[in-house]
Amino acid sequence: MKLKTLFLLINLTKRGAIGREITVTLRELAKELNVSPQTVLRWLDELEELGYISRRCSKRGTLVQIKDEGMELLETLYEELSSALYRGIIIGEVVSGIGEGAYYVKQYSPLIREYLGFNPYPGTLNVKVIFPKTIFDALCNSRPIIIPGFVKNGRTFGDVRAYRIRINGIEGAIVIPSRTIHPPKIAEIIASVNLRKALNLKDGDRIRIEAV
Repeated sequence: MKLKTLFLLINLTKRGAIGREITVTLRELAKELNVSPQTVLRWLDELEELGYISRRCSKRGTLVQIKDEGMELLETLYEELSSALYRGIIIGEVVSGIGEGAYYVKQYSPLIREYLGFNPYPGTLNVKVIFPKTIFDALCNSRPIIIPGFVKNGRTFGDVRAYRIRINGIEGAIVIPSRTIHPPKIAEIIASVNLRKALNLKDGDRIRIEAV
């Protein structure tokens, strides 16, 4: 089956063709997939011949439903893609922070040493995630180390989730505070060294981060 034919099957899935018949027209599918109606008809023929869909004509268009074989194909593709893409690998771009990292690393330093086993450099390396979509997508199969919150001088510091990572052989951790102003596209990284200096990084540099 051609890749573009698979896109048609995915389109039908998004339209709700699992477990029920939906009404479609060649014109609307062609517009969404940016091909001709004749091409859509050819793809529908192929999907039906392969046993992935059933279809019948109606006055309003074509009634289409994804069969069990089609659902099994989609589930297999999802599992294979997930295992291939979400393996704890982050591709990101170095960006500047807002200057608060050093303060918070200093406050949590004893706990970081206790729970992660290293003395953190007083500062964070901020990385804008390019792949996958968010930090959470990349770390979905990784188990966090919970650094517990505490109260200091009347101020409450919340729990922090830490995920062990490695960058060019240097070990560190992505830290995600329970209260954070950063969107899930920004990874805050701590390590025992100044990562910018150790890896000769500047804003805009692309790096590869590996969960360990």
